[in-house]
Amino acid sequence: MRWRSFVAVGDSFTEGMDDPYPNGTYRGWADLVATRLAAEAGPDFRYANLAIRGRLFPNVVANQVPEAIAMKPDLISFAAGGNDVLRRSFDAHAFVARFDEVVGRLRGTGADVILFRFADVMAHLPGQRLVVPRVTLLNQLAGEIADRHGAILIDLYADDTYHNPLLWSTDRLHLSPAGHRRVAGQVLTALGVGCDEEWLLVPEHPAPSPWLAARAADLRWAGQHLAPWIKRRLTGRSSGDTVTAKRPALGPVGD
Repeated sequence: MRWRSFVAVGDSFTEGMDDPYPNGTYRGWADLVATRLAAEAGPDFRYANLAIRGRLFPNVVANQVPEAIAMKPDLISFAAGGNDVLRRSFDAHAFVARFDEVVGRLRGTGADVILFRFADVMAHLPGQRLVVPRVTLLNQLAGEIADRHGAILIDLYADDTYHNPLLWSTDRLHLSPAGHRRVAGQVLTALGVGCDEEWLLVPEHPAPSPWLAARAADLRWAGQHLAPWIKRRLTGRSSGDTVTAKRPALGPVGD
């Protein structure tokens, strides 16, 4: 196999929220992909996951990208910008130029680069009028930049399976374990590497809840997840302020 090392860069999507290990850290699609690549490549395969939840695009570029380049991996995944589009300060013009420049830098190292079109998470979240055009821009850019630089594009947005709520965690923003397995399967398929067939199985869509039960669930979600998110925005805090990368060094899978 042509890949002997893999470095994952990004935010909570790549860190693996909400697909927990027993010790409280997160697994997620990147760990699943690394484990499968290691099985193909053998004991010399190396992996690092630098992603940290809550990180904005400039932080990922300033801190994680140089670290990833210094590791000289064969394969790099880059998924960032999802947190930025949720903020009113989002600058689309600056973002476009920086995104293209970063992917050019990563590809310039000789590494293969994985990019994503993000799944349609906004279908069940508030703020669609503000955020949906930004997510559309982000996904459009990912496709154009992947074509321009010869990157590998994983198009989650085109997969209607992600409309199934069972692929999302209770916060409605992060993937569930089943969601992460599906992403891992799609990445491995794009890389030409086999995966466990069950990772791509489509879970049965749950029956719609009665109107009153659905509104009660919305209220619980707002109190448990939306309100804390708003509080962090107002106080300038992030869910990842006290979090460090779970795999900061390029080493064997499982270390």
